[in-house]
Amino acid sequence: MKRIDVVYGGERYSIGGRELDELLGEIEAGIAGGVHWLTVNDGEGAPRWAHLLLTPGVPIAVIPIPDEAPPLAGDRSGDGPSDDIRP
Repeated sequence: MKRIDVVYGGERYSIGGRELDELLGEIEAGIAGGVHWLTVNDGEGAPRWAHLLLTPGVPIAVIPIPDEAPPLAGDRSGDGPSDDIRP
């Protein structure tokens, strides 16, 4: 897995070097305990840590980003723009 993106409070953060199941387990256990601080990266490039306070009822989205993205619909493996996508 390339990274895991996290959307919290309308902002996008990322986590690298973790497995999705491990992260989901940490979030579930932390929320079950009442509160949990989740450490994420804010921004791109050099790590700049941010700490998100997770509590029951606070929306959070966890988005796994694979090493290679699947091809888009209508993609013809690099032979130029697709005729299948029209404005």
